[in-house]
Amino acid sequence: MPEQSKLLEPSFTSAITAIEQATDLTKEVKRHWACSLRQIGKWLDRPLVMIPARWTSIRGPVSQLHHARVGVTAKTVANHKANVAAALRWFSKEHNVSPRGVPLSDEWAALRDGIHDRGRRARLYGLMRYCSGNALPPEAIDDAILAAYLRYRTETTALASNTMVHRSMARSWNACADENPNWPKRRLMEPPVKASEGPAWEDFPEGLRRDLDAYVAGLDKMRKVNGKHHRPCSPRTLQTRRAELVAVARMAVRQGVPISSLQSLADLLDPDVVERVINAYWDKNGKEPKVFTIDLGWKLLSLARQIGLCPEAIERLDEIRVSLEEHRHGGLTGKNLKLIRQVLSDGIWSEVVSLPDALMRQARADLAHAPIKAAVTAQIAAAIAILSFAPIRLANLVSIELDKNLIKPGGPVSPYWLTFPHYDVKNRVDLNFAFDGAMTKLIDEYIHDFRPSLLRQSNVSWLFPGVAGAPKTANMFSTQITERIQKATGLRLTVHQFRHACAAIYLKHRPGEYEVVRRLLGHRNIQTTINFYCGLETTQASETFGQIIRERIGFDALA
Repeated sequence: MPEQSKLLEPSFTSAITAIEQATDLTKEVKRHWACSLRQIGKWLDRPLVMIPARWTSIRGPVSQLHHARVGVTAKTVANHKANVAAALRWFSKEHNVSPRGVPLSDEWAALRDGIHDRGRRARLYGLMRYCSGNALPPEAIDDAILAAYLRYRTETTALASNTMVHRSMARSWNACADENPNWPKRRLMEPPVKASEGPAWEDFPEGLRRDLDAYVAGLDKMRKVNGKHHRPCSPRTLQTRRAELVAVARMAVRQGVPISSLQSLADLLDPDVVERVINAYWDKNGKEPKVFTIDLGWKLLSLARQIGLCPEAIERLDEIRVSLEEHRHGGLTGKNLKLIRQVLSDGIWSEVVSLPDALMRQARADLAHAPIKAAVTAQIAAAIAILSFAPIRLANLVSIELDKNLIKPGGPVSPYWLTFPHYDVKNRVDLNFAFDGAMTKLIDEYIHDFRPSLLRQSNVSWLFPGVAGAPKTANMFSTQITERIQKATGLRLTVHQFRHACAAIYLKHRPGEYEVVRRLLGHRNIQTTINFYCGLETTQASETFGQIIRERIGFDALA
């Protein structure tokens, strides 16, 4: 494990010591500032000695602290943030701390003053301060020192330290060496720029372009493939399919396939061409092919079958697909797994599912003086409540219609049912959810007291009306829901991630009941459900095993 970099500038520990020894501060200010520095350090989960005593360095991570996740009120967090900002501003002025970190040595300051381009000066300033703090003269700078600075930057700041930043700094350094006679003459290596994506689509043969246009146009219609009828694809899917095939054609040319040989889709799907393209993507991915590359295998095979390639070509393409599928990993993505770990932590999911009641209280308070604002708040409350009980997709959420999808089959005083026929669901599976009395009461309050303000004198049946008689825009509604949850709980939860969260919660309490989860999420194949969520069983198993061990430790302690 690499040794952690030593901080080159004063830390929170230095600031606390200076504050406690100050003669120009009152006892109350000393106590509040020192307390806030310690508390912020605790919330950042970093040793005080490794946190720079500079507001510009910690402003980013401090601003991300959320009161719900640290277990205090929003006002308490705001007070600690204000105290830390004031303490660090005092510390920087009283103790000659540079507002941008380690002060420059004389020789580095002279070089900085000779840079007339503001962009170059900004890109190289951090490296200059790092070298000044480590007593490194300008003539000692080489690629190893630049790499060490980027590592230090990663460990101690929230600034980017990727290849693009590396290239930009090296390029700025070399440009200064070319223009300034006093600059060290040693040049730094510039990481190569990403290779060109290939020729423009207009440069490809007309036959290939015509075939691709015809294929995409066919996806926009009802069609029959392998004996099964398929609905028209969405505009977004059409755009994606087209972009994927254009990228394949460009990659083929980059791998040495003559552009003049790609006269049709059949030419592009020739197994020799496909193998070169897949290998190129795989090399680009690294040791393991990424999901895009794996999916490309079966997509090209499917297209080859549709256009009627010969059996020998189909067989070879299927072999390529199989070789890729061996590397497919089931389960959730890293981003979704991070969310699941948060959801399964004590208290967080309770805050999410309790949010609709809190939002409705806020909406009632705003109704008299701000009816539109109150209606939007109540609308978000109803949506979060529905997603908590019925983890439907965003497209279905915004398309809910009264008396069609949201119904009371037992009469006006009975609970609501939310139902979608199979032809309105992505996976062509009927969805039915029965709501309880409390849920029905919340939705009824939204419909009767708040929804009329959003109808704008129209008579549409959408549960969540938008403008011009249409349902609310999906992207806008999704953003509003996510931002409201994040503001209240600190958890960034998208509409689609409600599905993963609900599956995780259910399996935590009912391990192994994948069939119920399949029905809850509307999957057609139970294998899809198992592939996504089987890994959650490991989490439950480890938690149970930990409880067993803890019980054993307690038993031995009493013996």
